[in-house]
Amino acid sequence: MERYFITGVAGFIAARVAELLLDNGHEVIGVDNLNNAYDVRMKEYRLGRLVDRERFDFFLTNIADKKELAANFDKTSQDKGFDAVINLAARAGVRKSVEDPWMYLETNITGTLNLLELCRQYTIKKFILASTSSVYGANAPLPTSEEARSDLPLQPYAASKKGAEVLAYTYHYLYDIDVTIFRYFTVYGPAARPDMIMFRLAQWIHEGRTIQLNGDGEQSRGFTYVDDIARGTILGLKPLDYQVINLGGSETIKINDLIRMFEKKIGKQADIVHHPIHPADMKANRADVDKAEELLGWQPQVRLEEGVSNLVSWYQVEREWASQIRTDMV
Repeated sequence: MERYFITGVAGFIAARVAELLLDNGHEVIGVDNLNNAYDVRMKEYRLGRLVDRERFDFFLTNIADKKELAANFDKTSQDKGFDAVINLAARAGVRKSVEDPWMYLETNITGTLNLLELCRQYTIKKFILASTSSVYGANAPLPTSEEARSDLPLQPYAASKKGAEVLAYTYHYLYDIDVTIFRYFTVYGPAARPDMIMFRLAQWIHEGRTIQLNGDGEQSRGFTYVDDIARGTILGLKPLDYQVINLGGSETIKINDLIRMFEKKIGKQADIVHHPIHPADMKANRADVDKAEELLGWQPQVRLEEGVSNLVSWYQVEREWASQIRTDMV
């Protein structure tokens, strides 16, 4: 049994990573500040699936608060220590970061620095950092490899993640911490973030609400199912020295075609209102995942049709409360 310290454990990806590690018999110490970046009921739902499980402990903690984080880390580390720190906590969302960039820098950069310092102090040799495909900016080649330019981010969110990546490299270089950075590409699935299009389409079409669509719908995304992302993240726990690795889906789809897919699965027609495309939005993304296959033996396994079906089925089971989740907060 190994022990892992997971940040943002009530988040979409982190909660699934924690579940899979617990399923495999490991111990997980999870922290989250349960902030209101989006409707906190979604975080409470995910956390509720974890709190009663054996070998799981939770602490309400803000990773940007150095003293609070250090106190909880010291209390849970004890004599056992941790086999790895998995930093999946983040202020995410490209548009909101334009309105409040300070919050993004605080969580994504200062929070990462605080965790790296604890790895140094406690001689923890493995650090995983969640990053984003948004670092590739506006003119990335498609599919996008890890070698593509990532120093021209379009929003403070991507800039803060790039800053966290650079900090992680510095601590790898100075203190020989084994660092794996994952650049995730548009993750979706059951209990997805309500500020992302997949959850919104499920809710808005089910409930007969108007789809508020930025742009003409011809922009495309390479969506990645959450189980694939969680599985890849766990594979990255092995020694890799220092690596930046894309995790992304093998299929891309235009937003208009995605809407039609949801309409078919739900059995309702969508009412769509178009708005100007947001300057922080990327026109397209698609991951080159050859490196993930080479280093981790990883490939996405869940096809888009199956993943969307799973999300729709989850929403229908949880509809009584999921229909009330706010999607107007971001």
